[in-house]
Amino acid sequence: MEPLLCYPEPFPDELAMAIERAGYPWKAVARPEHADSDEPEDGWAGAVVCAEPDATGAFALCRLVRARDVPLRPLLLVVGPSQLSDLHLREDHFDDFCVLPVRADEVSARLAHLFWRTGRGLRPELIEHGPLVLNLETYQAAVAGRALDLTYMEYELLRFLSARPGKVFTRETLLSRVWGYEYYGGARTVDVHVRRLRAKLGEEHAHLIETVRSVGYRFGHGTWAP
Repeated sequence: MEPLLCYPEPFPDELAMAIERAGYPWKAVARPEHADSDEPEDGWAGAVVCAEPDATGAFALCRLVRARDVPLRPLLLVVGPSQLSDLHLREDHFDDFCVLPVRADEVSARLAHLFWRTGRGLRPELIEHGPLVLNLETYQAAVAGRALDLTYMEYELLRFLSARPGKVFTRETLLSRVWGYEYYGGARTVDVHVRRLRAKLGEEHAHLIETVRSVGYRFGHGTWAP
């Protein structure tokens, strides 16, 4: 998926975390004209423009990308509470707006709706479980808005488990399903990767991967089924 055009640079941390948690790649620009000069070869997927503290630059960028032969959309405008009056007669500058301070779930919902409404792109395929988000298109993962630096096999193990929450898998099953039937490593390989994943998830979220004594591992909490 092409990146979202974001303004300004540096981009506000709360917005960056919300966009990353929603699974969208993004790139910030420092000046309105950089929307053209820094545009990727395949174009921008859309835009998230923050009008605080530089409302003049933000609206200049909105005018620039909406004046194109094919206007850039979807465009989500983010404003401070005192800037709501600035939106009067500027409805053609943006597709939707939200007010600071933003909530990650609101930004995610608004972007998903805008992509669906404008038909310009689709939300990337994600696995979401509480604070954990895996982008299946870009092989990226984040927990509570923090990007995880995972190896390929760590990602594959986390993807396999998180796609089947509550289900218990033996080490032997994980070896065959994640590493492949031709893999001849021992069950300790699974234990090592689980330990590394828990360390990277951090103490607060390590419990997402549970040990089922004498059996194996599961993702999330199991439910009682008589």
